[in-house]
Amino acid sequence: MIYEYLIFNIIVLSGPLLLGWLKPFYFLNRWPKVLASAVLVSIPYLVWDSLVTGLHWEFNFHYTTGLVVLNLPIEEILFFITVPAACLFTWEMISRRMDEKPVSFMNRIRPLFYLLPVAGTILLIYGKQYTGLATFFLGLAVALDQVIKTNLLLQKRFMFFFALSLLFTLVFNGYLTWRPVVVYNELYQLDLRIFTIPIEDFWYGFSMIYFNTILYEKFRTRKSGSLKLA
Repeated sequence: MIYEYLIFNIIVLSGPLLLGWLKPFYFLNRWPKVLASAVLVSIPYLVWDSLVTGLHWEFNFHYTTGLVVLNLPIEEILFFITVPAACLFTWEMISRRMDEKPVSFMNRIRPLFYLLPVAGTILLIYGKQYTGLATFFLGLAVALDQVIKTNLLLQKRFMFFFALSLLFTLVFNGYLTWRPVVVYNELYQLDLRIFTIPIEDFWYGFSMIYFNTILYEKFRTRKSGSLKLA
């Protein structure tokens, strides 16, 4: 069905749109920050996506309307708004119910994550371009988190959010790769999958959500100065 990817985006966005009106989940006042974060983060990901479509992956036009912008189906562009919006809604609900309790051991192991860009560069050199780029971007997200002092990686609630993000990836990407809406070229990845999902999708998706959450938190707290955790 050619509207299937579009319907997928609508379903993903329906949670924050419908629940966000209700008092226990009120979210309407957060939308400017959500959209600002999603648009800013989408720019490098859309450039990446556009450049490698037809090489690292391609889209099955049996499931899209055929409207293409920047070499991408319009539904793929919407993906970079709808999925972050749903995840940031989830993050907001978690943040309201959990404090910033630190996870002390993460402060000690965080420097290890700075090896990810090095690993990503090596993978790029050896032709695993999707694996390398996804690894590189995840390392950049960890670095940005520390540089602008959001320090999400050090928070227990972010660990919980991380676990939920993995679950969302299993559901969302599982659907897109099972149909398949997206078809991958195994030449540019490790060709290891969890069900139908290339393992690179997990850190590709999480890096995107991580960047979104970093910017959202920075926008949300910049006036209150509440960011802490060294």
